[in-house]
Amino acid sequence: MSQDPVRFELDGPVARITLARPDAANAIDLSLARALHAAALRCDEERAVRAVLVTGEGRMFCAGGDLPSFARAGDGRPALIKEITTYLHAAIARFARMRAPVVAAVNGTAAGAGLALVAAADLAVASDAARFTLAYTRAGLVPDGSSTWFLPRLLGARRALELMLTNRVLSAQEALAWGLVNRVVAAERVLPEADALARELAGGATDAFGATKRLLLLSPAQGLETQMELESRAIADASRSADAAEGIAAFLEKRAPRFEGR
Repeated sequence: MSQDPVRFELDGPVARITLARPDAANAIDLSLARALHAAALRCDEERAVRAVLVTGEGRMFCAGGDLPSFARAGDGRPALIKEITTYLHAAIARFARMRAPVVAAVNGTAAGAGLALVAAADLAVASDAARFTLAYTRAGLVPDGSSTWFLPRLLGARRALELMLTNRVLSAQEALAWGLVNRVVAAERVLPEADALARELAGGATDAFGATKRLLLLSPAQGLETQMELESRAIADASRSADAAEGIAAFLEKRAPRFEGR
């Protein structure tokens, strides 16, 4: 029996999603794209999930699209790619809009749509041995996986275009300096550091995190006054929550808040 292409584990309030095609460098074929979408949907629906950690099994984080499966598809390749991206893009949209913060634990090289997954995560912890490259145009293809949305906003248009047109490979330290990842640690520390970060976030005001994510996601498309109105509505809505009442009380009482994600 073949191994599931994505493993989902719920450990208390933290959901761990592992891309599990190590023999194929965790490349995204149709089965993995479908499974990733199912995992993202589960995280979005289960109130118990208050932080998500995404990582890869083995030496690679994700090599991007599964080019051998593209080649085998022959004349059906465009339809196959449309189906894969339907599931992949729906998964990324769920991650971006869900209330739970998403942490990428980049255990190894992230290429193509693997780099896009890192860019779409809310926070990223990378191994010092990780490498980052897009490589789409090297194969005569065009970036997908939300990379044309997130990379210009994270890196600026010039650097995003440099990655897309030259297929430059970034070291982990360069990715940190460019703003693609938040932390770089020794390879053996990636999962423990990312897990600790996810658990710290899982103890926070989860609904407030979700509202903050949505404000940032929408902001590039809004004018100033529209964005400020969205901010006003979001903070007013958040003030109705039990977490807000607890957070305000804790501030006034000079103690640490005890958030319950509601």
